[in-house]
Amino acid sequence: MLQTITEPFVDTRAADLSWVLGHPPITPLAARAVAPIGGGPRVELRILGASHQVLVETGPGWFTETVACLPGSDGGLPAHAAPVVDHVRRYDFASTVRLLSPAAFAAQAQKTARAVAAHPHGLLATFPGSPDAITGLIVRADGHALLWRSWHAYPQTGELVTTTTSLDPRRPRTAPTPETETSGDDL
Repeated sequence: MLQTITEPFVDTRAADLSWVLGHPPITPLAARAVAPIGGGPRVELRILGASHQVLVETGPGWFTETVACLPGSDGGLPAHAAPVVDHVRRYDFASTVRLLSPAAFAAQAQKTARAVAAHPHGLLATFPGSPDAITGLIVRADGHALLWRSWHAYPQTGELVTTTTSLDPRRPRTAPTPETETSGDDL
């Protein structure tokens, strides 16, 4: 799904992006609600300028991942993070920042734009000023897990930021307590 945004970029470069879990929903410039994929939870993809927010319904509420330039947050994305998150079984995040020549940047941005726009669970936003000013998200199911990727293209710096996330939204397993443990004799 392609959305043409009339607003200019909010973020200016990759180093301005912060990664935050649990941030309240932010009013998006473009959004796409994705029906449950493979029987999984509902997902909403949001583009917030040259940044994104993903909301996943987890039963007790919504899980949110935000990659954006946020007031009061230090910029900089982790290369990898796998924090323990309440109400989900597993969460894994990775990011890369590639600095490309103008020709390589343009080619990669357009290739990414075509792939995201054609994806059945994708959301692509283009911005004024450059055909390579894009932000894109795709989501898919892999067994019980949801996988999503994002691309944030900064033509003014030649930076292409890619994030990859895996989330298993099932409730985490809990360790047995003495009250719930059974012996082989009880079976």
